Amino acid sequence: MSGAPTGVGGSGRVRVPVGRGWSRSSPRPWGGGGAPWIYLAPALVVLGGLLVYPIYQLGLISFFQYTQAQVSGGEPTTFRGLANYTELFGDPQFWQVLLATVVFAAACVVSTLAVGCASAVLLTRVRAVPRLALMMAALGAWATPAVTGSTVWLFLFDPDFGPVNRILGLGDHSWTYGRFSAFFLVLLEVVWCSFPFVMVTVYAGIRAVPGEVLEAAALDGASQWRIWRSVLAPMLRPILTVVTIQSVIWDFKIFTQIYVMTNGGGIAQQNLVLNVYAYQQAFASSQYSLGSAIGVVMLLILLAATLVYLRLLRRQGEEL
Repeated sequence: MSGAPTGVGGSGRVRVPVGRGWSRSSPRPWGGGGAPWIYLAPALVVLGGLLVYPIYQLGLISFFQYTQAQVSGGEPTTFRGLANYTELFGDPQFWQVLLATVVFAAACVVSTLAVGCASAVLLTRVRAVPRLALMMAALGAWATPAVTGSTVWLFLFDPDFGPVNRILGLGDHSWTYGRFSAFFLVLLEVVWCSFPFVMVTVYAGIRAVPGEVLEAAALDGASQWRIWRSVLAPMLRPILTVVTIQSVIWDFKIFTQIYVMTNGGGIAQQNLVLNVYAYQQAFASSQYSLGSAIGVVMLLILLAATLVYLRLLRRQGEEL
């Protein structure tokens, strides 16, 4: 037979019939790159309703005069422009609370990461039964509601009935009376309920590291601290980035622990943070527009901090 077999050209190359299938040059269904967005559309709609619309309303209220009089309908809502932000930035208490919030959140983040990473490394060094007990205890702290955990910690450090003062021999010392001791007490509770997330996440990342790498470092005489600093931390940097950003967001907008443990901000409002300050302005003083302005400022600060951190990591060549 002089003709080439079916599907074979004169040059001997096989021709794949297109027919019902798709060739490389054929357009893909739903426009190619648009297919993922179709699958993500339901989730994006839900997120838009739960996140975008409330943020839009928060920003909108911050530009109006919106107090109890407007809520009850006694007075019309009036547009103030940037007057709420001008009033907020002109209040010295706002800057004091902002500084206290930044310092307190930074201390909570550093402490949480330190305890969580140390606990994750400890999990890799103990046997199965102690590991299970430690993880169950940590997850129990993580699952405890913030109000319940704060109440328990208040009892532990109670000046009259708390066991901590008796063990330390401090008598009737009040931990919530002084500004720094109250912040320290809240920090302990925040770390206690937050470090399990870091521990479990980092522990999962450590288990994914090849054992040969850790054995080689140990054979070279590296200490546990050196192994963590020079081997594990660089390999776990994407995971550490995630837990750091999460911790920054959670600790910067802390509310329940401060409100419960310091009775709404401490003596003479010495333990205020931005979230509690916004609550007091919006609900205690019925200045809803001013409270919304504080919320917008907090949102912008968190976005800026997250973007700067991610930009620094990208400059170092990290893939996230």
